[in-house]
Amino acid sequence: MNAVLHASVWFAQLCFALAMVNAAIAMMRGPTAQDRVLALDTLYINGMLTLLLFGVRWTSFVHFEVAMLIALFGFVGSASLAMFLYRGEVIEP
Repeated sequence: MNAVLHASVWFAQLCFALAMVNAAIAMMRGPTAQDRVLALDTLYINGMLTLLLFGVRWTSFVHFEVAMLIALFGFVGSASLAMFLYRGEVIEP
């Protein structure tokens, strides 16, 4: 990996880490439940992107597979939380 790519990946990881800290603070302080769900979505997306950058840095395919799992579980989680906030239940009888 050349120096420019290494510096770019390092800077992007720093930015994603700061975004994760801000999302965690917003998740704790959010005035409504919808704001907290949005902060949780932002948190898992930034975590997934950070993991992808680790995969680029270390040229490991395992990081990409774990990032795919995080994306799938995050989508299912955000969809179920949205349904719960909208209807008050996740599974209809």
